[in-house]
Amino acid sequence: MLEIDDLTRRFGAKAAVDAVSLSVTPGSFVGVIGRSGAGKSTLLRMINRLQEPTGGTIRFDGRDVTALRGQALRDWRAQCAMIFQQFNLVGRLDVLTNVLMGRLNKTSTVSSVLRLWNDSDKAMALAALEMLDIAGLASQRADSLSGGQQQRVAIARALVQEPRIVLADEPIASLDPRNTKVVMNALLRINKHFGITVLCNLHSLDLARSYCDRLVGMASGRIVFDGTPEALTDDVARDLYGLEAGDVMDPVHDAGRPQAAATAAAAA
Repeated sequence: MLEIDDLTRRFGAKAAVDAVSLSVTPGSFVGVIGRSGAGKSTLLRMINRLQEPTGGTIRFDGRDVTALRGQALRDWRAQCAMIFQQFNLVGRLDVLTNVLMGRLNKTSTVSSVLRLWNDSDKAMALAALEMLDIAGLASQRADSLSGGQQQRVAIARALVQEPRIVLADEPIASLDPRNTKVVMNALLRINKHFGITVLCNLHSLDLARSYCDRLVGMASGRIVFDGTPEALTDDVARDLYGLEAGDVMDPVHDAGRPQAAATAAAAA
């Protein structure tokens, strides 16, 4: 269980995240929604401890994550994998090596520097790429891939960390519609197939309603909605997004969720 209590992050006088409290049950797929600047990315980065909270606590299975330092913090970041909007791959390295970077916390410094990966780590990395249908790209340079392929490499890298939670920060923001569906299906598959908890920042309400089993709406750094996709009515969405509502709402959103569920069932 991930438990966030009164979590706050201030930048000067401005609170990017303001006294947020949230509990996330294991195996859930939570979409964090809201307009730009609502505090979604800051929230996820604090959970991963890429940004330090100004106040409040983060607990996982009763352990105080906000107090972790050194190796204990590195272990937490391995358990709580992060997927970024801009992929964060090393472009000059091949795909397989980029995925193996997810094993760094379980590899000696000398072995990682010399890229002396053991056979079990290589097999795990190839299996992750195979699951995401890109094993054939293992020897290619990462910077030669399309955006959707690079994001699937980033998901594979997160998967080989053997995480208990995946934090995805706007993972499809720079992708076209086809690759958006591929990446969201991949996240849904690891959630349903492996039971890994997923927290995913999304701007599109259509995608959030289609893929997530719970939605958390943020505005001005605070949680203003927490419920099922069905509970997020168009009126609530307009209150949440204001003038941006027309850009993120799809009048045919109700058709998406069964399709996503069917995709997950087939993948599992």
